[in-house]
Amino acid sequence: MSVGSIETGEVDQDRRRFLTAGAGVVGAAGVIVSSIPFLSSLQPSEKAKAEGAPVEFDISKLSPGMKVTIEWRKRPVFIVRRTPEMLASLQEVEPMLEDPTSEKAKNQPDYAQNPTRSIKPEYLVMIGVCTHLGCSPTFRPDVAPQDLGEAWKGGFFCPCHGSKFDLAGRVFKGVPAPTNMRIPPYRYMSESVIRIGEDEEAAS
Repeated sequence: MSVGSIETGEVDQDRRRFLTAGAGVVGAAGVIVSSIPFLSSLQPSEKAKAEGAPVEFDISKLSPGMKVTIEWRKRPVFIVRRTPEMLASLQEVEPMLEDPTSEKAKNQPDYAQNPTRSIKPEYLVMIGVCTHLGCSPTFRPDVAPQDLGEAWKGGFFCPCHGSKFDLAGRVFKGVPAPTNMRIPPYRYMSESVIRIGEDEEAAS
């Protein structure tokens, strides 16, 4: 009888330990599960990270005079490797521009407020959206085409409402677009790779 009671006592203690441990595990699991929505709310979603994440591009792939379009935050970004002739045209067209020194455009990086609106004169990095109603202008590097006139030295033409921009994205006078095209934050990771969506100040 005493042996049986001893066995019963051992079984009860084992059961008690098992139930106590089980309850602790279930409780801990409950805390973890209930905290997931809270922790998730502190982290950006995968979609948000994908939309806002910087993108990199190897500019060594560009030949002089060539333009490529990449996507950042679901917007087109134009990257143009300007030739010496293209760079020379920037000064020639200044009298025809609405804001040649980029003083009217807001929220622009400091490197957008120079004649080339770029960190390195050779490479233009610009959001490819017209500042009128959001159309994407076409790249027109041809000089003096019949449809744009003899004064045209190359640039960007918006087919939606006729706004014109030079090869630095500066808007011409007398067109619907009110301001120069926007320059995104970007920086050089190396001599040949740029990162769009992050500048030196943000990275430091």
